[in-house]
Amino acid sequence: MRVGAKRRIVGGFTILLAAPVLGLMSGNGVQAASDSADLAPVDVVEVSGLIDNIVADNITKSLERSQTNGAQAVILQMNTRGAVIGREQMEDLLGEISSSKIPVAIWVGPSGSRAYGLPAQMLAVADVTAMAPGARMGKTGTMLSVDGKQLSFGMADDSIHHDSVGFLDAREMKILKFSNDDRGVPVLRNMLYALDGLTVRGQQLDTVIDVLDSKGQVSREATTVRFFKLGLMPRLLHTVASPSSAYLLLTVGIALLIFEFFTAGIGVAGLVGAVCLILGSMGIGALPMSGVGVALFVAAFVAFAIDVQVGVPRLWTGVGIILYVIASFTMFQPVDGLTMRPGWITLATCIGGVSLSFIAGMPSMVRTRFATPTVGRENLVGTTGVAVGEINPEGVVLVDGAKWRARTNRATPLAPNDPVRVASIDGVTLQVEPLEGAARDYREARKSQ
Repeated sequence: MRVGAKRRIVGGFTILLAAPVLGLMSGNGVQAASDSADLAPVDVVEVSGLIDNIVADNITKSLERSQTNGAQAVILQMNTRGAVIGREQMEDLLGEISSSKIPVAIWVGPSGSRAYGLPAQMLAVADVTAMAPGARMGKTGTMLSVDGKQLSFGMADDSIHHDSVGFLDAREMKILKFSNDDRGVPVLRNMLYALDGLTVRGQQLDTVIDVLDSKGQVSREATTVRFFKLGLMPRLLHTVASPSSAYLLLTVGIALLIFEFFTAGIGVAGLVGAVCLILGSMGIGALPMSGVGVALFVAAFVAFAIDVQVGVPRLWTGVGIILYVIASFTMFQPVDGLTMRPGWITLATCIGGVSLSFIAGMPSMVRTRFATPTVGRENLVGTTGVAVGEINPEGVVLVDGAKWRARTNRATPLAPNDPVRVASIDGVTLQVEPLEGAARDYREARKSQ
């Protein structure tokens, strides 16, 4: 207990002796609030997900803000499995932390949090570091340099180069620059207790104060904590720049656009698909991608589209599934030895969903869209209708009151409202020809094919 805290307690006992009971109970509450409010605040900045340009910029701006807004220290609450920024940019970020005018603490927490890859090296330049029980750090890869000096965790460098360690091992290896006890720092409040009384950069941190509660017992009051997170739009852009999010958005976006295209209309599904495709494209733009993997991903949906247009899953559907599975495991490149592949749950959901959609769901919907239960397809051969829009060489026709996807079997395009005759059927696509100049009997057209 510090001297200042003792003085406050002595003063509290003086009030207890001199004040009536009613004044006592109200006075202690005011004293506790006043004492804790007198302490300079501590800023807590959330560092979650992959370290990209948005998160790196947010950390830099947060340090600059805390150096001018009266904060006595900054705590980076970390839970990240890697970085997608370059090594030079990461070195610049580490330099910002190292040169901060106020103490910078890093807490890998709460339990279950991770500090992997290049972000784990941030613990080497922070003034105070701690971990929650169940948290892990490591897989640092090759150590970076700050101000011309290579960072190091001492004898622990070899152990955490390709592997990770928990709190107890990190404490024994002297990776952490603070160790409260064998329990670690389970919650943020304990991190404030850990900072109290430490002298960092020539400044003594005063984050906790001892006061008397209403029962005359000593209690600990922590200083004001100010939390800072990414704004709505930066958080959205940061979220889509993760492998799982980008992969899921691209899959959903392209699938919905294919559905809208082959159902001859633009509706809610098409708009949602366009938004998902844009967000997914923004995500892969910030991630390390394999050109071959992306090409296989696009080729897979081209193969799916070939069979969707006829409404029957055939060879190309199988080819599309194979290409999609290969692309799912190859389109994201590893960074500094860390795998950037989407999570297994996301992979299983997308692969299963895409397979089911293009084998059964989408062909069935396309057949339903361009078919009617009262008209048999074979009976349509020889019937007449009109073109709904231009057919050059594909489009839509109206036959017996139902719309069908159509393809002209002649080089001459058909204008809107031109009369047509059905010459043959390929799946759910009608092969049509202009009524003027067409075969007099539909059986002659079928024999000529």
